[in-house]
This record gives sequence, structure tokens and C-alpha cells, in this order.
Amino acid sequence: MTQELVHGTAVAIGGQGILLTGPSGSGKSDLALRIIDRGGILVSDDVVIVSRNAGKLSVGVAPKIAGKIEVRGVGICTAPHLSAAPLQLIVGLSNDIIKRMPEENSTVRMMGVDVPSIELAPFEGSAAIKVEMALKQVLDMVSAAAPLGHPMTNAGQKL
Repeated sequence: MTQELVHGTAVAIGGQGILLTGPSGSGKSDLALRIIDRGGILVSDDVVIVSRNAGKLSVGVAPKIAGKIEVRGVGICTAPHLSAAPLQLIVGLSNDIIKRMPEENSTVRMMGVDVPSIELAPFEGSAAIKVEMALKQVLDMVSAAAPLGHPMTNAGQKL
């Protein structure tokens, strides 16, 4: 197993990991809070451990920061968390104008693995819902590609 430290925030929806990336102050923690408010769960804030094992990536948290999230204007707060989750989606945060129609099957190569990705404006009111919808699309594609009886054939059912 190999690991890398990544500047970002990771959350999970339905146990599936999402890595939020962008420069400092770009809205990673803010968007994570809105995802958590909608039923997601924190994995790690600010520093994420990305692990590769058998060609699959996962996001995890260093024990020292487990369950901690920086809330701008409030401080470091405690939140329920998962110690790790399989990485399914990378969300690049940008304050530039986002394309109306993204490139189909957009990916980011991380540790030799292509991970589905989207780009979002983090402070839009609908950003958390867009993350959920993008994750559902990814899981539906994985489910459709998995052979019958494969564990991923039911992956997209419960978001």
C-alpha cells in the first residue's frame, strides 16, 4: 500500500469518499459543512491521506486531526467522522466561471489511478446537491459496468 498527503477536505456520502480540492480559502471546509448538513460525514479536513491498495484509492484521516473541521469565523470544531472511505469522486473548487456542460468522463490521475472529477463553484447554494448528483452519476456508471453479482452492482442505490 502506498500513501500520499493531499491538501484538501474529504467527506463521504453513503460511505463513498469525495475529495474536495482547491487552494487555501477556496471553500473546501464550507462545502464540506453543507454536505455534512445534508447527511454526509467528515473524513478529513485540511490534510487528507490518499492510499492506494490493489489499484483502488481511498481517503483517510490522520489520527491527530480525526473529527476536526475548521469553521471560518468559529474555529476548530468537532464532527462525527469516518477514518477512511473509498475514493469515488474528486471535486475541484474554482471561483472562475464553470462550464455549463462539463467534459464527459472527466478524470484526475492520482497515484496512477484515474478518478472521476468535476469542477464546481463552492459557494453556490446548490453546490452540495451538485456533489451528491455527481457522485450518484459516478456510482451509476460503475454499477452499470460491473458484472452481475459484483459488489458494485448495488453501489448507487442508497444516496
